[in-house]
Amino acid sequence: MKFYLLRHVIAANAEDTGSEGDRPLTDKGSKRMRKAARGLRRLGIKFDAILTSPMARAHETAAIIAEALSREAHLSVVEALRSDSSIDALLLSLKDYQLRKSAMVGHEPLLSDTASFLLTGKKTSSVKIALTKGGLCHIEIDSLPPSNPGVLALLLAPKILRRLGTPK
Repeated sequence: MKFYLLRHVIAANAEDTGSEGDRPLTDKGSKRMRKAARGLRRLGIKFDAILTSPMARAHETAAIIAEALSREAHLSVVEALRSDSSIDALLLSLKDYQLRKSAMVGHEPLLSDTASFLLTGKKTSSVKIALTKGGLCHIEIDSLPPSNPGVLALLLAPKILRRLGTPK
């Protein structure tokens, strides 16, 4: 199984929207994600499924990726990708999907904690993966939950994805 963990991009402040869950992407965040999504396309990265947190900033990020990769029909909202969720809840919810190559768009610290768990099999580990806004982490595992440590196949800063997506 191939998992691509992607953190949402820049969003409005909660005090501007009145709700943590309703924070939309800023114009700058949307523009940056469109470039990054073109970078994903240029790398030839495709997903069987794009799973997203229901929170506005993650959902909008996932929608930009889905549109750029022509995968809108493969976009699904997963409650366990919310910012206040846990690794256990996320792994349990993933059993409902036939996943071979999927993107999970969400929040910190859940995504970094999940990456660490997939790589080590431990919920508390000295292995830390820090995903900045718009950052991408690709981990390959054998099963859910993993019976063996996963393999870190790719870790890209958002700046690299945007550079790949910028027309020459």
